[in-house]
Amino acid sequence: MNDWQKKSPLDWETYVNKRVKVAAAEKNEYEGWVLTVDPVSANVVLANFPENERVSIVVVLGHAVQEVDVLQEADDDMKARLSCIFAPEESKAYSPEELDKRKNDLKSWLEANHIPVTEQGESGRTLCVAGVLTVDPPYGPEECSSSNEIILSRVQGLIQGY
Repeated sequence: MNDWQKKSPLDWETYVNKRVKVAAAEKNEYEGWVLTVDPVSANVVLANFPENERVSIVVVLGHAVQEVDVLQEADDDMKARLSCIFAPEESKAYSPEELDKRKNDLKSWLEANHIPVTEQGESGRTLCVAGVLTVDPPYGPEECSSSNEIILSRVQGLIQGY
């Protein structure tokens, strides 16, 4: 077991969002931004942003890591780029105005199709459909919840298609 593998997850966490150079077995060297370190295997996941290309991901196996040198701290822009690499497209942040528009559009569409819908909760942010299903912001099929699986799947299908 090498020194890198002996570190704790808290030690590894200090490398996240930093540009590093990793010296690995057989004189291999890797450079990139640390996305994460696997707490079981000590594998290091590095991201790079080649110009005009998609992000490239490299995994350096924990047992091969010999030394890790920090080259640079991430600024806020880089932290944002790193944090959304594995986030689905739909999970983008919406402004309060965009959320209100999405809620009102969905509510109007449901009402136009004769599906009973009300606003619920202190802020009125949650939509309640037919008294048995709720839709939370940002009002997509994934945000639907109901104990009735049949109604849940049908309303999710409707929302998916609208």
